[in-house]
Amino acid sequence: MPVITLTTEWKPDDIYHGILKGKLLCRCPDVTIIDNATGIPAFNLSHASFVVRNTYQNYPEGSVHLICVHSEAMKGQEYLVVKAKGHFFIGVDNGIFNLILNSDPDEIVRIDRSGITDELEIFALAAAGIIKDKSPAGLGVPVPAMSERVPLRATIEKDVITGSIIFIDSYGNAISNITREVFNRVFKDKEYRILIQSNKDFTDTITEKYSDVPVGELLARFNSLDLLEIAINGANVAELLSLDTGSVIRIDTRVVKSSPDHLF
Repeated sequence: MPVITLTTEWKPDDIYHGILKGKLLCRCPDVTIIDNATGIPAFNLSHASFVVRNTYQNYPEGSVHLICVHSEAMKGQEYLVVKAKGHFFIGVDNGIFNLILNSDPDEIVRIDRSGITDELEIFALAAAGIIKDKSPAGLGVPVPAMSERVPLRATIEKDVITGSIIFIDSYGNAISNITREVFNRVFKDKEYRILIQSNKDFTDTITEKYSDVPVGELLARFNSLDLLEIAINGANVAELLSLDTGSVIRIDTRVVKSSPDHLF
């Protein structure tokens, strides 16, 4: 059975869910519609791209992913269908496709709106067209490229990694943009200290599970995405340490045997 996923900035009880799902089911009644994520912070493309990037490959190949975040096309922007890695993505050409894929897609088509201004109608027509024909080609005009946004990456200096929080999950755990590969490249067989936001909160240990430390204790671990995550066992680290997306995470060997007071 074909699958269409929705990633939206709408609240769960917003009318737009019902409108879009109704339009989709009228055009392709045999489709399965799944709320991949709702309530994405309004206009937050970084948050939306993180969610889609780390979820879409868990769906069957050929799934259609509608990205309804900052989804009203501004002046000079177009609606696109992007085919990549066996999946189809529909949204506005505002840089989000580049953030999701971080690679060249197989096909990019600018959707022919034919005078339609209702974005939900555009999404529904495009998704139904793909479900029917399994190809974006009939939906508009092929284009050679899409808009780009540069993803925020951790920076590496000598014996120092500086990263930032890019996602706060439902438990208040803070996920950073520091990958396991980058960490191992810099700190394999070295002592280190992970400083969170300031010089006051830190850990010098990577744990495997939350329960590896006592309840209430700060920890750092690599999650299932191989990204460094900051947490407190049994508590909301984002609230307790006032962390948000953009908060700084610094890993340094130079402070292990000395005070880190001068670093921030």
